[in-house]
Order: sequence, then C-alpha cells, then structure tokens
Amino acid sequence: MKYNTVFHTLGMIVLSLSASMLFPLFCAFYYQEETAIYAFLSSIIITLLFGIFFYYHFQAENEIGRKEGYVVATLGWLTTAAFGTLPFLFSGVLTNFIDAYFESMSGLTTTGATVLQTIEGNPLSVLFWRNQLQWMGGMGIIVLMVAILPALGAGGMQLFKSEVPGPEKYKLTPRIKETAKLLYQIYIIISALQVACLYFTGMSFYDALTHMFGTMATGGFSPKNLGVGHYNNLTYEIIIMIFMLIAGVNFTLLYKVLHGDLKSLFKDREFLFYISVILISIFIITAQLHIYIYKSILTALRYSSFQVVSVITTTAFVTVDFDQWPALSKSILIILMFVGGCAGSTAGAIKNIRILVLLKKAGREFQRILHPHAFTPIYIGDKKISEEVVSSISSFFFLYMLIFVFGTLFMAYLGLDMVNAMFSVATTLGNTGLGLGSLVGPAQNYTFLPPLGKILLCLCMLLGRLEIYAALILVVPEFWKK
Repeated sequence: MKYNTVFHTLGMIVLSLSASMLFPLFCAFYYQEETAIYAFLSSIIITLLFGIFFYYHFQAENEIGRKEGYVVATLGWLTTAAFGTLPFLFSGVLTNFIDAYFESMSGLTTTGATVLQTIEGNPLSVLFWRNQLQWMGGMGIIVLMVAILPALGAGGMQLFKSEVPGPEKYKLTPRIKETAKLLYQIYIIISALQVACLYFTGMSFYDALTHMFGTMATGGFSPKNLGVGHYNNLTYEIIIMIFMLIAGVNFTLLYKVLHGDLKSLFKDREFLFYISVILISIFIITAQLHIYIYKSILTALRYSSFQVVSVITTTAFVTVDFDQWPALSKSILIILMFVGGCAGSTAGAIKNIRILVLLKKAGREFQRILHPHAFTPIYIGDKKISEEVVSSISSFFFLYMLIFVFGTLFMAYLGLDMVNAMFSVATTLGNTGLGLGSLVGPAQNYTFLPPLGKILLCLCMLLGRLEIYAALILVVPEFWKK
C-alpha cells in the first residue's frame, strides 16, 4: 500500500473542498450574515491548512493503484464529510459533531435525510452550503478530482472505477480524464438549464439554485421547511419532476442524446424498464388516490407522479405527506425506494439494470429446471451480460439485503420500533432520504436518533453511495497484505 500516495491525494481533495467553500462565503457576504462570514472564513482556513499539510508532507509514490483507489475513494468521502461539518458547527446551526457529520454525509451522499428540526431561519449561506454539498456529491467528488486535477494521471482510472455507480463502468472516451470532464460538462449544462427554467417561471435565483442542487444530485435538500410543497406551484413541480427524471438516467445515455442520438433512448433496455416502472406506478397510485382521497383525478395525478419520480430517483422531495396514503400506494413507493434509478446516474439504491439482470437470471433458472443441460446466456437487449457481471450483481443484492437486515436489527436494539428501524436503514442505504413511519416519515427528521444510530446511518449512506464493495473491501484482512 502506497500510503504517501493515498494521503497526498487526500490532500488534493481537501484543498479542492476548501476552494468550494468560497461560494457560500460570497453568499454570506451578499446576505450580510456576519456569523456565517466568520464561520466560512474559519472553515476555509482550517480546511486549507490541513490540505496543504497532506499535499506537501506526503509525496506521491508513482501512480494510484487498484488498492489505493479503493482507500482514497472511501477515505475521501469520510474526510470530505468531516471537513464539511465545519460551517455547520462554527455558525451554530448545529452544535455537536455527530449531528453535523450526519448532515454533511447526508448531503455529500445525496441522501437528503436531515437532523435540522427547522430549515427556514438558518443563515441562507449555510443552507446554500448544505445544498451545494449535494451537488458536489451527485456526480462524485472523486470524479470531479479526476476531471480537474492533472496530477492524478493514469491513476485516475482506479479512482473512477472505485466511485462511479453501476455494475459496469462506461467510458465515453479512451482517456478517463476526458470522460470525467464530459460527465461534468453534461451535469453543469443540465443544471444550468434547470436553474433557468425555475428562475424564469418566477422562483427567486437563490431558491432556483438551491433546488437545482437537490434535484440534479437527486438529494432532495431544500431551503424550505415544506420542501417543494412550500410553493404549492404546479409549474415548479413539473420542472423539478422533469429534471429529477433526467438525473435518474445514465449520463452516458444523456451524452448520446445531447449529441443527436435520440434512438439510443429507445434501444436502451434499462431506460425503457425505468420509464415503464415509473408509468405503471403512477397509473396504479393515481387510480387509488382518486378512489380514496382526491375527487379530482388531475390532483391525484399531480401528487402521485411527483412522488413516484422523487422516490425512484431517490431525490426525496415531497409535496404531500404520503404516509397518509392507502397501503397499496405506500407499498409501491417502498418498492421504488429499493429499485432506484439507472446505473451511471446520480440516483441511489439497487439500480434498474441490476433488477433487470436479476429478473432475467430468475427466468433462466426456470429454463434450467426444464432443460438441465442447456446453457442460456443473459441478454439485455442485444448485449450479452457476462457471467462475471451476473455473479457480481447477485452478490451485490445479497450484501445489500444483508446490510439492510443487520442494520434494521441494530436500530431496533437502540429502541426504534420495527417500521421506523427498517425505513431508517432502507432510506440511508439507498441514499433516498425518505421513509415511512411516525419517526422517519416524510414529515419528520432524524434528530431523535441516539448518537450510535446516527453513526450507523452515516455508514449506511457511505456504503450505499460507494455501492458496498468499494467501502467493505477495506475491512477484508487480505486487502492489506502485500
């Protein structure tokens, strides 16, 4: 293990984080928030000094290897979340480190769970920082480093593989640095388009920007207590819903579409599955809401469509307390919470491509019962899925459910009832941010949790964002052997 290389790279990440704090600092100056100004100046200085120390004290030893890639990816998120707490603590918005770390990790991993009992009334610059963390974590802090830091060299490929979500890593160009740049260019272009759409339809620039951060990162933080529901504005809901939908799509596919290849949308089986699941879910929930709650079918369609897209993309925006919906509607949202968006998107959870492969694998098992000696490869569209990938997906699903079960048991041990224990783990492991139940439902927050519970959920957020393997590999003793 090249420890000097690991800490040298972490130094670059911490230095970049200190630079990113300049944006909320400008916001604090603009809104003349004196306490926040000192909070961000202090945070920038401390983060900068640590970054300089790591960067210059530890000199890189050759390029980043496979093992170093996993270590940097995991420690990079843990370290960034730790320094991300400073503005919360120095401004007095949060008063203890565990709460601040929970909020910072929730932002960076785009989970959207919060320990803030009230959102409005806090310094706007600190709320800006809270949402900016999501946007930075949406595409990935490591991918950002690969895109902007030439010092990473060829080792950037190892970092890219360690962080980008999905069973397969998509390269848009032969050089991984150029791929990372293109991904961020797409991310920025679509983000700017959403800000423009919200601003020119009447939302203030600050609100448009902060809601874009939560939408494109599929994180769901909002500067309002009631989130998007605060506005009760159909136009805003439609705009945000469209961009949530886009953020849940594989960015490689978006790259093709932006370059005129519209046919690729209809050829991509994962995208078609993703859209089909959304449309079927909206249809069923709309019908049930119309029968039991809303007299107007358009009202039922409005609330069901927004909430379905918000949950499946793991964004966590809410316009209504869906914990009051009928059992079938809530059950569908629970399923969507586990499904998530497409691989290579900013959405979390298991991902549509894995669900699709698992369904195909289950179908193949029935064929093997009928034809024991036949071997039938799995195809997604015209693409053959290797047995190595199928095996990896099966293992991922098993680990995902195993962590969910043991996490639930631990939360129950801490005193939560089974429903709240289950959904607190499910929503953080899937980076969804939304739950069901009296304590972690859409109208609640996570302030009530004991410190151990918050620490466990932070680990769940990290495991979900790094898709389990990249983080868990560090606890395997053989990993550290030469």
